[in-house]
Amino acid sequence: MTVTSVHDPSHREALWELEDAFERGDLISLFGRCSVTYEGRAASDLGAGDRLLVLKPDGAALVHTDEGRQPVNWQPPGSEHRAAVREGRLRVVSARTNPAETLTVAFEDVQQLSAMAVTGGRDLTLHGSEEDLRTRILERPDLVEEGFEPKATERPSSAGPMDVFGVDADGTPVVVELKRRRVGPDAVGQLARYVRALEEEVEAEERGLAVRGVLVAPSVTDRAAERLAERGFDHVALDPSPE
Repeated sequence: MTVTSVHDPSHREALWELEDAFERGDLISLFGRCSVTYEGRAASDLGAGDRLLVLKPDGAALVHTDEGRQPVNWQPPGSEHRAAVREGRLRVVSARTNPAETLTVAFEDVQQLSAMAVTGGRDLTLHGSEEDLRTRILERPDLVEEGFEPKATERPSSAGPMDVFGVDADGTPVVVELKRRRVGPDAVGQLARYVRALEEEVEAEERGLAVRGVLVAPSVTDRAAERLAERGFDHVALDPSPE
């Protein structure tokens, strides 16, 4: 597991670390002196104090004090995190649109910032493996899409072995990346590397071919969904084991 930990960063250094961690889909914790503002179905303000902010890759945001197990402020999964330096403070915002809610944590100083690639949180409820997922697709290719035809598994490429390689109903090459749990932007980047490697291998540009990418996973974070849309990739929501 990769862990980034920074002590007493400047606001600008903290911002750089946060932006990288958002891109990776890490779980993030910040501790420091901050104030908290919530706007949405109601409104609240929490004055300056030393608090812990936890940002999860599924969009959840939790503000903890030194009392109790419940956060004093929070945002649910599906929110989007962003950060900026404004008026001498590091401002971390977690917002969602339906309903419209915004949680803003303004840090006077950050004493500790950590970013971790935490995984396995869904193993308590999600059974099966990526091999089970592959078996399901090989047995029923239409789970990916109607007309999909698998050609190979663990197909070698310059970016590493592809989980499943096939063609769609029009004969277009398709790279399928399998994940057994909810994933973030890292999985999209991995799929993009396989697609790019195959494009170079088959000289797609010269031959006028388009290589498609499909990410098969139970669910993806909002940021991962944005990355998929930007690259023109598809997401198929599929669990490793049938219900």
